[in-house]
Amino acid sequence: MLRRLIALGLFSLAPAVPAPAQQLGPGQIRPRPAEGREPEFPPPSIREYQPRSTLVMPVHPVPRARFPVVDVHGHPPALTSAEAIERVGAAMDSLNLRVMVSANGSSGDRLTRQLEAVRNTSYKDRFVFFTGLDLRAVGPGSGRRIAAQLEADVKAGAVGVGEIGKGFGLSIRKADGTRLQLDDPELDPVWEMAARLRIPILIHVGDPSEFFAPFDYHNERWLELALYPSRRYQDRARFPAFEELMAERDRLLARHPKTIWVLAHLGWHANDLARLGRMFDRFPNLYSEVGAILYDLGRQPRTAHEFFNKYQDRLLFGKDSFQPDEYPYYWRVFETLDEYFDYYRDYHAFWKLYGLGLPDPVLKKLYYANALKLLPGISRTRFLR
Repeated sequence: MLRRLIALGLFSLAPAVPAPAQQLGPGQIRPRPAEGREPEFPPPSIREYQPRSTLVMPVHPVPRARFPVVDVHGHPPALTSAEAIERVGAAMDSLNLRVMVSANGSSGDRLTRQLEAVRNTSYKDRFVFFTGLDLRAVGPGSGRRIAAQLEADVKAGAVGVGEIGKGFGLSIRKADGTRLQLDDPELDPVWEMAARLRIPILIHVGDPSEFFAPFDYHNERWLELALYPSRRYQDRARFPAFEELMAERDRLLARHPKTIWVLAHLGWHANDLARLGRMFDRFPNLYSEVGAILYDLGRQPRTAHEFFNKYQDRLLFGKDSFQPDEYPYYWRVFETLDEYFDYYRDYHAFWKLYGLGLPDPVLKKLYYANALKLLPGISRTRFLR
């Protein structure tokens, strides 16, 4: 005990070590509580920290969309058998999903097999198909060849092109080994053919801008990038920069003003809706769909509400991956004013969602009316009743 008292006395006589000076922000006169402190216990990992919210709010689940829906960006399993078609169709019935556009990019014999399989079921007016483009090893004459196949696929029953995947622009190489740029003039005959046929082109350009940004703890998509190495595009020797891709895309749109373009995933500008709005203002032939970006819309409900009102004639519903239990999250965000509820994939967003509360006229355009305008081959009877 005596030794402890002596040690404590010596400690009290030791000169105090000044705390490191802290940088104060503009208008700040003292450090805020907890500034400069470290947790007493080891902090949890990003996946371990799952706090229970104590917020008590009204909850309005929406298992079924208020109005019938056309999903312009569907990726169902291959619709080559009656069993697969009936299984997908039954799930669509429960969601009020009246028509699905298969954007799996089927072409040639694969396309015709699926068209024939659907015609022989009770869901024959519930599925339409986009055709794909073979963009491998593009060289002199490729554009005319691809355009001819496009014309043949549309004659067989395809109603559009897509989804043109993100490999176009990111990684696909030409016959000479160089990267196939989005605005390569060799492909002009393809886009001109689509304009002549008056069919839309669903194109997925790049990925979220954070996938191209430094992979560090300031990156809000850190968890997703840590889980999926193939989504890291920081290597400029292998991949173009995000803005380089966007510039190629915009030049492509400008050069083909008569072609109907549909940007998948809001063009990866859901985090900057003003930028997408400027594109809509510039390109009257441009549309976009909301697949796989709900996490961005749901964290800015007031801004997104105004955006959807302003550009209600240019926005389409799309989901991307076909997971029936995920669609109700979209209905809830678009139709309710619910607050602070979970998103369905934690690696996309660690934040909560809020409802946009879109008015019925906007919902109808988003859910089906704009799609019917672009895809006249869809039967109207199920939407006009």
